[in-house]
Amino acid sequence: MRDAAASPEDQFHGFPEGLAICRAVQEAVHAIGEATVKVTKSQVTFGRRRGFAYVWRPGQYVNSDVPAVLSIALPRELRSERFKEVAHPSAKVWMHHIELHEPTEVDDQIVEWLTEAYASAR
Repeated sequence: MRDAAASPEDQFHGFPEGLAICRAVQEAVHAIGEATVKVTKSQVTFGRRRGFAYVWRPGQYVNSDVPAVLSIALPRELRSERFKEVAHPSAKVWMHHIELHEPTEVDDQIVEWLTEAYASAR
């Protein structure tokens, strides 16, 4: 039995909308700079020295029709109506969760947040 999915395609198997969103996030991260991509059975993680962005399918855990959630780790709390939830899991990390319904929602604002998260993950 495998502990991890081998690729984003495995993670989002049967959920093409979620995969398209994950690919849009991956393209945005790639445009920012070099990052690792780690796929587990629960999420796709983009990282440098540590993870800074995570794409996951909420339907794995709760009854939801949202294709994908993007979670962005930042050293400060941001306020935006786009965030479904903001958590403070550790002293130096604020986790910002954004429900995404289509790839076009990975826009300039999200790229700005990803850029800040990328810079803080070195």
